[in-house]
Amino acid sequence: MLKGKNAIITGGVRGIGKAISEEFCKNGANVLLCYRNSKTAAEETLSELSRYGTKIELLQGDVSDPEFAELAVKKAKETFGSLDILVNNAGITNDKLMVRMTDEDFKGVIDTNLTGSFYFLREAASVMIKQKYGRIINMSSVAGVRGNAGQINYSASKAGIIGMTLSAAKELGRRGITVNAIAPGFIDTDMTGALSDEQKAALLKTVSLGRAGVPQDVAGAVLFLASDAAGYITGQILNVDGGMF
Repeated sequence: MLKGKNAIITGGVRGIGKAISEEFCKNGANVLLCYRNSKTAAEETLSELSRYGTKIELLQGDVSDPEFAELAVKKAKETFGSLDILVNNAGITNDKLMVRMTDEDFKGVIDTNLTGSFYFLREAASVMIKQKYGRIINMSSVAGVRGNAGQINYSASKAGIIGMTLSAAKELGRRGITVNAIAPGFIDTDMTGALSDEQKAALLKTVSLGRAGVPQDVAGAVLFLASDAAGYITGQILNVDGGMF
């Protein structure tokens, strides 16, 4: 499905990002996996994915640094020869009620989730425009569509990603580049693992399918949008939420 394609996946060594990385490798893609802190997890992911026989590279850095985005795109192009797919998956949370949220609490989440995605989008687009081909998938959230109490910073960042996706799709469509976003709902990851049993139960009541999603549910949607099967789909926000919204 992605044989011979070359991809960058930010936050690609844990949780949803790791599931996406595995789907890509399983389907023939070469991947550059960007991560910030978890070197052990990165090396374990590299070892696990090596069985698929595609090229895998690791790159450590902070997505909120524009120089890291420039370095990642340069490395992907030099290593693989081209950059066909970008998955902007890296993200963080720092949940607090608005009145208790400091400037840094707000800015830190925006810088990583939204500004970091912009840096990678901009750098990848500059390469894809010359190739007249590209697939860009940005990770939003149902929180960016409907908001969540205690997540003003996170919801704002994910809502911003939706606006950025829609605008980029209009700018890049005539260059053969599609830009779409995924909005996951309640997905069972380390991030949601911090929720209390009561919070999880309340969330499950809103899910039509009656279960939490797993990272593979999101990865399958990303794989589709990255493939040629989605060549006429752009500027779309795909909710992967089990009917939550």
